[in-house]
Parts: sequence; structure tokens; C-alpha cells
Amino acid sequence: MDYKPRLKEKYTGEIIPALQKQFEYKSIMQVPKLQKICLNQGLGDAIADKKLIDMGVDEMTIIAGQKAVPTTSKKDISNFKLRRNMPIGVRVTLRGERMYEFLDRLVSVSIPRIRDFRGINDKGFDGRGNYTLGVTEQIIFPEIVLDKISKINGMDITFVTTAKTDKECLALLKEFGLPFKNQNNPK
Repeated sequence: MDYKPRLKEKYTGEIIPALQKQFEYKSIMQVPKLQKICLNQGLGDAIADKKLIDMGVDEMTIIAGQKAVPTTSKKDISNFKLRRNMPIGVRVTLRGERMYEFLDRLVSVSIPRIRDFRGINDKGFDGRGNYTLGVTEQIIFPEIVLDKISKINGMDITFVTTAKTDKECLALLKEFGLPFKNQNNPK
């Protein structure tokens, strides 16, 4: 039996018809879809402590279910004691089934664990149909064991879609179950 992620089936069965009706697309190929989810974590303190990068890679790999890679600085900045090609962050890009699995875990388990949560801010759209969500603590993910954490770090989660406008992207992400704070529409 072939396994399909729950949100992938929901996309083909419910989201495509709903968005086709809402935006009056003539073809299902016009309906926006999720291309990838990029997770990015900046670890500026890693300049002084190199172990933070290894711990960041391990945590991000556990969260994403895919091997994370360290990111390096592009140029020298003397005020920050930063040299070129120093590791300063961790990133991972999810596509396909892993992307849908991560989105499912994010919506159903991780976001409800955020303290004092009143909805996701709808100001993270970039004007081209992509959305970036900032998470202040990596401990909202159930995969992270609290006892093994040395430092609480935040991360950015970017949803890259084929939507042409922010309005289409917002409608797509709402259909996937992301709880937005303000129900007014962006430009």
C-alpha cells in the first residue's frame, strides 16, 4: 500500500476545489501549490562557541526529519568579530512528502504549544506569494528534548508557493490550517 501524507491528500481532495471556486480558476493548474518549506536558524553566538553550530544542526535535523547544513558568513564584519566563511547559522529545505509531513506536525502539534498564542501574524508576506513565519523558541517542537537543550533559539520558517499574489498565498495557507490572527486580507 502506498503511503501519502494527510495534507497532500487534503490538498488534492479539498483545497484545490475550494481555491478554484474562490478565485474562479479555469484550470486546476492555475491553483497555487506549496513548492517548499525552508527552515533557517541564525546562530550569531557561534562565533565564540563552535559547538553551537553542531548542536543547531542536530536540533534542526531532528525537527525537520532531514539533514540540516550549516550556513557561513559571506563577508568580514570587524564590529561583530566575524570573518568570511565562518559558520553562523543552520538551514534545511523540505520538499515533497517531508514538506507535507512537517507542515502537518507544525499546524497540529507545534503551533498550539506556543505560549500566549493568539494566531500567526499575517504581515510576513513578501508580495510574490511567499510567507515567512518567525518562531521564537525551538522547544515548541515535540521532537526536542528539553533536558538536552543548552540555549533556546528561534527560527524562520518560509513557505514558498506558486501563488502570484499574497491574497492567493494567504488563502492557500489558511486552507492548510495555519491559524492567522487577523482575518483581513493583504494587498
